[in-house]
Amino acid sequence: MKFIVSSSALLKQLQLINGVINSNTVLPILEDFLFEIDKNRLNVVATDLETVMKIQMDIEAKDSGRVCIPAKIMMDSLKNLPDQPLTFNIDKNFGVEITSDNGKYKVMGENPDNFPKEPAPDDANSFEMNSSALVTAISKTIFAVSSDDLRPAMSGVFFELDPKSFTAVATDAHRLVKYKRKDVECAKTDSFVVPKKPLSLLKNALPDNDDVLNISYNQNHLFVSHGNMQLTCRLIDARFPDYKVVIPAENPYRMTVNRTEFQNALRRISIFSNKSTNQVALNITGSLLQLTAQDVDFSFEGNERMNCRYDGEDLQIAFNAKFMVEMLGSTSSEEIRVELSTPTKAGIMKPVEEDENEELLMLVMPLMLNQ
Repeated sequence: MKFIVSSSALLKQLQLINGVINSNTVLPILEDFLFEIDKNRLNVVATDLETVMKIQMDIEAKDSGRVCIPAKIMMDSLKNLPDQPLTFNIDKNFGVEITSDNGKYKVMGENPDNFPKEPAPDDANSFEMNSSALVTAISKTIFAVSSDDLRPAMSGVFFELDPKSFTAVATDAHRLVKYKRKDVECAKTDSFVVPKKPLSLLKNALPDNDDVLNISYNQNHLFVSHGNMQLTCRLIDARFPDYKVVIPAENPYRMTVNRTEFQNALRRISIFSNKSTNQVALNITGSLLQLTAQDVDFSFEGNERMNCRYDGEDLQIAFNAKFMVEMLGSTSSEEIRVELSTPTKAGIMKPVEEDENEELLMLVMPLMLNQ
């Protein structure tokens, strides 16, 4: 079996799916790419058993066949080759010989029959959405996903489908991010939890444009296809907590601040905070916001003040500055509105300016004030 392909085109496509492969896998075959040649079409598949990514590209070939090629050596060699046609010759024992303009390289492939089969989209429901809508939904929520293995439901992003909208929610019990799109129509009301890893891969592989994605799902898997790339992943089989009960119905105090100034002030002040809590206290009086942090163990202390617009009673409340900085970084709004109530109730942050089809709500739990 023989085929010819451009080295740079192959590298570009393999880079999209290489992130699926784990370095410390239990099955050696999972360290390989599966190459499937069907006349002038090449399919390459990568899997870690939970997530499968596949790309298709045009090549020059007269016959069909399959072979597994170790991913690391394939990637390392392609990165170091200049753009040129490569000829792949595969013998009946799965030995792979790659010929370039100036050299010849040999790799021992593996039997493709041992490569795991990808799940079939049986009984799948499907809907469409813009690539940029999904990329934005992932970007605005993925940082709030829990890394606690004991809470599997919170180790992914909760997708909530509705005939008139699409909502993505992530929480780690200390903060919660809810991002809603009103320009996505789903066939029916449904919900499922998608793991963090495939979402990260999608965020990197999908373009931030208006290309239409075909998304389908069944009880166990999610299927996303864009052009010549497909991703399949196993859904998290756990019940996502009822996030609606956590969001306060009424936070009467409103503080509006410049997002960039607030984010930079939090970054500076958090340097002087306790490294395990990252606690920064906000003291709001009238139109003045005072930020304070201290680390008693090292006698560190930092204070800053900035202007704000505030409607409410004077309030002192503490938050994890690291969480707030990440949340502020997930929106591009010039100003941010912080809705507050008492020092023990969750604070809500919302962008002042946002697209008419978008709704972003970020909730952060307060910390006990250091007295």
